[in-house]
Amino acid sequence: MPQTQPTKLIILDRDGVINHDSPDFIKSPDEWIPIPGSLEAIARLNQAGYRVVIASNQSGIARQYFDINTLNAIHQKMHRLAQQVGADIDAIFFCPHAAADNCDCRKPKPGMFTEISKRFEISLKGVPTVGDSLRDLQAGFISGCVPFLVLTGKGEKTHATGGLPPGTQVFPDLAATVDHILKAE
Repeated sequence: MPQTQPTKLIILDRDGVINHDSPDFIKSPDEWIPIPGSLEAIARLNQAGYRVVIASNQSGIARQYFDINTLNAIHQKMHRLAQQVGADIDAIFFCPHAAADNCDCRKPKPGMFTEISKRFEISLKGVPTVGDSLRDLQAGFISGCVPFLVLTGKGEKTHATGGLPPGTQVFPDLAATVDHILKAE
């Protein structure tokens, strides 16, 4: 019986990591614009055997800035553009709630990460997670992930504010983060 490779997983935030962020939310497919090199970085992860999962707060749904059909259309565009460069995103987990809802899935709470662990039947200990905000890194860190901060999106402000989880590594963007992760293997 051949030995199976353990699943290699990486968890990415969406807005500010894969695509340009907006203080007014990404409310339509037209507003979803990839950060240069981010989709190619996902393709390099895939080629190295990584399953790529997104964990994203999407409170714009609760705030009625957009609905689930619009979010699905945004994600269809993301998948289409990713596939054009040979990248595959295995799953997208999102929290549709507002902060006031006090749900378990909104980062910095680890609910989405717990669901990812269950869905992929894998411990998240040592799994890299990449975000541009403190709440992204906190949710991953609580779940046992290795946190990476990118300076795109809200990343520069997050870095300047400090208080990052222990062991957080900081890179200019997702492409540089992926280069580091793949070299470290």
